[in-house]
Amino acid sequence: MTGDVCCGSGRADAVAVACPWFWRCAMNASRLAGAGWTLGEGCVADDGCFFSASARAVGGAAMEAVGEAAGLSGRSGAVCVGAGCDAGDSNVAETGAEPVLDDINLKIKSGETVGILGGTGSSKTSLVNLIGRLYDVTSGEVLVGGRNVKEYDLEKLRDEVSVVLQSNVLFSGTILDNLRWGNENATEEECVNACKLACADDFIQTFPEKYNTFIERGGTNVSGGQKQRICIARALLKKPKILILDDSTSAVDTATDAKIRKAFAEEIPNTTKLIISQRISSVQNADKIIVLDNGKISGVGSHDELLNKNDIYTEIYEAQTKGSGDFDAKGEM
Repeated sequence: MTGDVCCGSGRADAVAVACPWFWRCAMNASRLAGAGWTLGEGCVADDGCFFSASARAVGGAAMEAVGEAAGLSGRSGAVCVGAGCDAGDSNVAETGAEPVLDDINLKIKSGETVGILGGTGSSKTSLVNLIGRLYDVTSGEVLVGGRNVKEYDLEKLRDEVSVVLQSNVLFSGTILDNLRWGNENATEEECVNACKLACADDFIQTFPEKYNTFIERGGTNVSGGQKQRICIARALLKKPKILILDDSTSAVDTATDAKIRKAFAEEIPNTTKLIISQRISSVQNADKIIVLDNGKISGVGSHDELLNKNDIYTEIYEAQTKGSGDFDAKGEM
């Protein structure tokens, strides 16, 4: 399975949206903790497109059941959303409200690194939630590996995607115990390798008990940046086809953030990586960057392309390079 992603232009009039607390419960209570939700084995498509969505919302229930026979074996990691999927427009909206996502048209190839930027409320997380069906469009469709996500077995679909949130949860137990929530059969060597990729091994090695160090409930005895890196390592142990980092290095310094991204590029090149961030430095080397504004795509391109053609991206880049911080620093996003 590859990790291609494709999203086409579209619009939705209404979508049933799962509650935020459900999202957290789904990730932490179903052994996807730190890995978010994950997709099933062999999600690969010949067209190199893992996820595809095209929708016009007309109402319906969120999280509807998926046919139990639909596995992902033999399909790619390509993703497509919108009119580019030849299935109509794509929209996501709360029922009876304005669309949460509107006029979406995206294609992401397997193994690509894609940055997603936008201010609070710009629907960055809503967009990636379509992949694992935490939200469903009520008009149009979302395709993964060239196939509508509703045709897949839901557990298998989510077993191929790992998501790391900004505020993931650690549980009472050793570091190894927490890591194995991502893969209960992971060996200690695999855990150490995942931690090296996530730049967590260095600080773990400074603890007297190392990987047998006891973590208090909620990870209260480690720093925010340390907690985030353990959660990233836990997600990697799922060996996902798609890895989604939802502002999950916000508490990590920029130098370590850069090391993590470099390790991902070198060690997991075939994994499709979607990075939601407020910091342009976290995504500027991505294959492409998506700028969202109020649920619509403001621009798509490389760092240099967006600096030349996208006012929002240029304004935020200039603000951040002058030290004013993230997207929300100016109160605009």
